[in-house]
Amino acid sequence: MDRPQENDASYCPAPAAPAGRVPGPPYADCLECGKPTEYGVATPGVVLCPVCEWQEAQRTACSG
Repeated sequence: MDRPQENDASYCPAPAAPAGRVPGPPYADCLECGKPTEYGVATPGVVLCPVCEWQEAQRTACSG
């Protein structure tokens, strides 16, 4: 299967960075496991690594 191109109606670019995200390095440590995140140290709010972000999304998606 061919990948969609930018001018194709089915093309969906990657989501924009969350509001308030500060680029690194230096990168902030995850508040759950302590591993490096994709966020700079000056990013406000709760900062999680990709694995913990995914786990948190799974917990909140099925909480109803």
